Amino acid sequence: MARMIFDNAFIEKLKSRDKKAQEAFYQQLAPKMYGICLRFAGNTEEANDILQEGFIRVFNHLKDFREEGSLEGWVRRTIINTAINFYKKRIKQGKKTELENVREKTDSKQYIIEKMAADELIELIRELPDGYRAVFNLNIIEGYTHKEIGEMLEISENTSKSQLSRARKALQKKLISIKEKEQGGKKPTKH
Repeated sequence: MARMIFDNAFIEKLKSRDKKAQEAFYQQLAPKMYGICLRFAGNTEEANDILQEGFIRVFNHLKDFREEGSLEGWVRRTIINTAINFYKKRIKQGKKTELENVREKTDSKQYIIEKMAADELIELIRELPDGYRAVFNLNIIEGYTHKEIGEMLEISENTSKSQLSRARKALQKKLISIKEKEQGGKKPTKH
């Protein structure tokens, strides 16, 4: 599919709810935005829900786009906010969001990811508990500070730091386990 140019005329069509423009816009951006949704969601069903809800918000709030940055960047931010709201909704519904009762123990402080496909890493991130996954994505992948994350998720800055630390430890443990399996069950040697 050829890359679309989101010029002012196209944006005006979107704002006037032109169905063909909306469909073309969705087809162009949905695959990239779905990748974001997968990182925040616990499974593909949740990712699909976030994507759909996110694009509904995009189309309903396009009138608020002030054309001060890229339209794609604005959509990305809307999708991320939708994922954050999805996370908050799960907390309010009492879904399991933390692994406070699980102590993470790792045999190694460092592990270099070698030959790991991006989708394998995304799958490992998706297996993290909701809180860990949200903080990890916002800090490591999206680049938000712990203060900003605290404000977005309505948690303290220290909680954000703690959740990131636990997410890293959990990922590290999973990576070590994968490495051990690849080596035929042998523990990695320490240098």
